[in-house]
Amino acid sequence: MCEQTSASVAGVALLERAIDYALGSLRLVTTATLCRATPCADWNLQRLLDHMADSLQTLNDAATGHIALSPVDEVSEGSCHNPALRLRDGATEVLALWTGTLASNRIAGTPSGNQLIAIADHHLTSPVVAAAGAIEITVHGWDVARSCGEHRPIPSLMADELLDLAQLFVTGRDRPHRFAPRVPVPPHAPAEDRLLAYLGRDPN
Repeated sequence: MCEQTSASVAGVALLERAIDYALGSLRLVTTATLCRATPCADWNLQRLLDHMADSLQTLNDAATGHIALSPVDEVSEGSCHNPALRLRDGATEVLALWTGTLASNRIAGTPSGNQLIAIADHHLTSPVVAAAGAIEITVHGWDVARSCGEHRPIPSLMADELLDLAQLFVTGRDRPHRFAPRVPVPPHAPAEDRLLAYLGRDPN
């Protein structure tokens, strides 16, 4: 049980660092930047933010133990609001919910690392879901900053941790539908560059 609990704590801690990083990028968004291109092919910033909102909702649902996957909503053309503000609130809510769930399991003596979460027809443990969410949120946080004309480096220790996880989660079957082809970088490149390149982004 101690190992399971440690895995859950580590997963939530990684998710917290990912959300903290992404929040810094979301502060760069203005209504004037929503139509800009992003590192995600064929998506502008508005579309990317809509996708991030769906990802956060998935993580929110995951804290309750079940996720019903649905397609990304169509972008509302001419939207005059700043969706980054909604995302910032949503990210804070997700972290609070995951932290609260972990605390509740501790009090109840539930081995939270053993909790299975249904995603479509797959069942994953909560630490795996939290880690996968951390990858998604961090890399899209980088995408957002780049779309806004800023470079916000991913902390090296976190990038190294996420790279190890990404190499487990992302396989050839995920390309080119979920991720673009891997971008070649030198093997001695920083962990951030290798992470971004592995997930189909040009780090330069």
